[in-house]
Amino acid sequence: MYELALNMPVNLPLWLAALDGHADWEAIYKGYASAVDWPTAGFFRELNAIYPEAKFILTVRDAQSWAESFSETIYKLHAGGDQAPAELKPFFDMANGVVFKTGFPFGLDVPGLAKAFNVHRDAVRVAIPADRLLTYEVKDGWAPLCKYLGVPEPAEVFPRTNSRAEFWEAVAAKMAEAGF
Repeated sequence: MYELALNMPVNLPLWLAALDGHADWEAIYKGYASAVDWPTAGFFRELNAIYPEAKFILTVRDAQSWAESFSETIYKLHAGGDQAPAELKPFFDMANGVVFKTGFPFGLDVPGLAKAFNVHRDAVRVAIPADRLLTYEVKDGWAPLCKYLGVPEPAEVFPRTNSRAEFWEAVAAKMAEAGF
């Protein structure tokens, strides 16, 4: 979503078209060799079909912990999308559509989100061939990730970012940058 937001006039129509079933994957990923997180994660089936040699990484963690974090960050932000400035409504509509497509409709409580997390995890495991899927826990650091990708491990310590506080700081900064 961060990359999408950097050039919304170009990226937003591409992702809205993808949600409508008319994706131009070449245009969406022009200049990129990989992608992470939403909106990409909502299209794993389509991407598996269009890129049959691609490697996929399914990041997993304790479902309850994820649901608690998600409910206090992305879910809360997007549930308030109707309060967003008019200029940002198309972005929120697209983001909400992707979150819903991925299996996280609004109105779920934390146990419902945890269940949806597990359903999504299982759906990815069914859709993506095992030889092209790494089920990865971030707490495992560089080793399994680098081995799967066939690259050397960096000398740097594995980063720990995107805490709840960092999320809200980034949102506030983005809103201030946009003049809101």
